[in-house]
Amino acid sequence: MKNFVSNSQESVRMFKSDFLESLSKVHYTVPLYIFVPVIAFCVYKYYSVSLSILLFLGLFAFGLFVWTLIEYIMHRFVFHYVPKDKPWAMRLHFIFHGVHHDYPSDAKRLVLPPSVSIPLALLFYFLFKSILPLNYIWGFFPGFIIGYLFYDISHYAIHHFNFKGRIWKQIKQHHMLHHYQDPGKGYGVSSPLWDKIFRSDFIKK
Repeated sequence: MKNFVSNSQESVRMFKSDFLESLSKVHYTVPLYIFVPVIAFCVYKYYSVSLSILLFLGLFAFGLFVWTLIEYIMHRFVFHYVPKDKPWAMRLHFIFHGVHHDYPSDAKRLVLPPSVSIPLALLFYFLFKSILPLNYIWGFFPGFIIGYLFYDISHYAIHHFNFKGRIWKQIKQHHMLHHYQDPGKGYGVSSPLWDKIFRSDFIKK
């Protein structure tokens, strides 16, 4: 059975409650207002503990790299977890990701709303802080958050902008195949790297 896909830019209602409905929608620039100050604060904290610039660059790059893996894992194993024998889980799947596949052009549901992104950011912050050596979080976390912002904004752009550059066209093609050819492949949004490693990539002509 073919999945329902609407090409309309309408924003379908998900909740009876106006308050919950408002929490499910967000303008694509909102993540920048929330997380750019977080990045600036982390950089300031790193500077205040007087660690080396080279170490900062290494931690930043590592945080960015780790984000690409987290993006892939969450998209594949969390957002696409579809237990058809559990109605409550199917409802959660629709709220978190299924609605995006049904209405991929809905501009208000292309970036994570703060009601989801802030708790997730806090969860990852405390997780990485508990793992990394003292004060390394201040170099690692900005790279991780930059990766998230790139993912969120590029996801919006993929669905609403026409790209000229070859690399951006390839990234858009990869994600459009995920939507319109096979949602069981192409889980990388900002990069197809992990799809190639874990063999969930498309055979592209």
